[in-house]
Amino acid sequence: MKKTITHIAVSAIMLLISGVSYAQQTVTGSYYTSFDGTKIYYEVKGDGFPILLIHGFSGTGEGWKKGPLYNDLLNAGYKVIILDQRGNGRSDKPHTDAAYANDAEAKDIMGLISSLKLKKYDVVGYSRGSIIASRVLVLDKRVQKLVMGGMGDAYTNPEWPRRVHAYKALMGDTSFHDVDGMVKYIQSNPFDVQALALQQKYQPSTSKQELAKVKIPVMIICGTEDKDGGSEEGLQQAIPGSKLTYIPGDHNIAGRSVEFSATVLAFLK
Repeated sequence: MKKTITHIAVSAIMLLISGVSYAQQTVTGSYYTSFDGTKIYYEVKGDGFPILLIHGFSGTGEGWKKGPLYNDLLNAGYKVIILDQRGNGRSDKPHTDAAYANDAEAKDIMGLISSLKLKKYDVVGYSRGSIIASRVLVLDKRVQKLVMGGMGDAYTNPEWPRRVHAYKALMGDTSFHDVDGMVKYIQSNPFDVQALALQQKYQPSTSKQELAKVKIPVMIICGTEDKDGGSEEGLQQAIPGSKLTYIPGDHNIAGRSVEFSATVLAFLK
């Protein structure tokens, strides 16, 4: 039996919501105005090959600084880009359906990359960040390599029950008790609940037919105790030539571990 959405949502929140500074230096972020006028907060640090990190549900870019990967990438000489996806953190939080439909979050990322005048870049996503990264993978030819952490193949189903339950629960439906823990956590913190609900309503799926056309290197990283996002083997089979690596931990622990960082760095090199 797979774990409930409560575990994946709360774990992702706890993993990605807080952060620490790199080498005790203050990083001043910037804002990018996206295709529909939404302002997206982002930070860029380093001078090497660009790596974009995409956070999970209700998280922020700052959350990457909690685990070792952010610092390890900088120390390895990469240019590291983090952002707060629309509806989160310091970015705008629109409350319209149109603001989240039709790959809005992927368009934010591609527009940001264009504004930075980058011709090539790699992407690392975790949890819901991997779902958004999957859209960028199939939409943007500038992506050279992709790491998908904390996600199996469940998101390829546009009617994924967990996504549907999460959206309805955040809108006030109390009949989905598999998400009670997530809703309680969201409501007890200063999140924009409507923005989060719309992120679940329009969370994109990427079909296995689309994934079958992928030609760049892809690494799937899964914690040995993490089965929340569907079958990681199924996701590997859907993406030609992709690699699958297991590291210790559940959904929360695996993504902030030294093993996760080491696996990412080895793959990117």
